[in-house]
Amino acid sequence: MKELLWRHIATVRKKSPLVQSITNYVVMNNTANALLAVGASPIMAHAHPEMKQMPAICQALVINIGTLDEYWVESMLLAIKSANEHKKPWILDPVGAGATAYRDTTLVDLLHLKPTVIRGNASEIMALARYNKAQTKGVDSTAQSEEAIDAARYLFDKFGAVVCISGKTDIILSGDKQMSLYNGDELMTKVTGLGCAATAIIGAFIAVIENKLEAAAAAMVMLGVCGEIAAKNVNGPGSLQVALLDKLYNLTEAEFKDNLKCSTNYE
Repeated sequence: MKELLWRHIATVRKKSPLVQSITNYVVMNNTANALLAVGASPIMAHAHPEMKQMPAICQALVINIGTLDEYWVESMLLAIKSANEHKKPWILDPVGAGATAYRDTTLVDLLHLKPTVIRGNASEIMALARYNKAQTKGVDSTAQSEEAIDAARYLFDKFGAVVCISGKTDIILSGDKQMSLYNGDELMTKVTGLGCAATAIIGAFIAVIENKLEAAAAAMVMLGVCGEIAAKNVNGPGSLQVALLDKLYNLTEAEFKDNLKCSTNYE
């Protein structure tokens, strides 16, 4: 598994996919820098007149609903429809799912356009599946990753998306296949937008890797390993942001394989 996941990281670096991101104001700079650091090329475009053409020239689309407004929702819908027409993969980050009726109504519309991958914390995945009345705490999770597995399976069954539940343990599942990833550091929770960066990085990986479960897993474990290594030599969340970007850029095969911690229910 270590060799397979490293090959996927090398593929992204080699192919440098072009990734369109319609994301939120808070994390736009972080997202673009994370994509550049892993070897991809970001385009942060949301103007309506561009939305039919832009997904056609990009290799993947990232949709993040963190700072919703009516204009951006229309941008998302137009871009997704174009991505689907051109058979380009796209990922949905349901930030704050369950927090407001507007957010949930928007997510219903987006889900019916069949995302390739969904990535969120446990509370967001549970709310997205309407599995129970889980309350969200902003963009933080009030539930553990393992609690959202049934909700994730429901989303896969209904929409066909690979689902990534992020948390202390990251769980990625597709049908009966499941991977659990155990890398990362508690300090990463003190840096805003790292979940959004994870979504963008997955976008880069699904752009060039055929197996979307493996693509999501490789992206998440790359971020987790880099965060774990970077956190060892920083003074706090501010310096972690810089150190993490540097490590995403210069992560070596030996560092990756020596630090990777994961398990799967399949060979």
